[in-house]
Amino acid sequence: MSVRRLLAIPLAVCLVALGVAGCGEKPQVVNYKQGKYQGKPDSPSWENERFKGDQTAWEKQLRQRNLAQNEYLRTN
Repeated sequence: MSVRRLLAIPLAVCLVALGVAGCGEKPQVVNYKQGKYQGKPDSPSWENERFKGDQTAWEKQLRQRNLAQNEYLRTN
């Protein structure tokens, strides 16, 4: 057998395998019922033990954290 024939057989097998794998994909559809939230009910971020429902303190802490992550302010 020639080298060309030895390379053609595995290449053909790979192409057939890729073709068959692509045909087996099924569409993914979400079943959404109008008006019914399916996820976890969530509370506001400031309603926890640390901030005890104080939204202003939570916003102040968030601003401070953002400023601490600002590279421009940290290097100057």
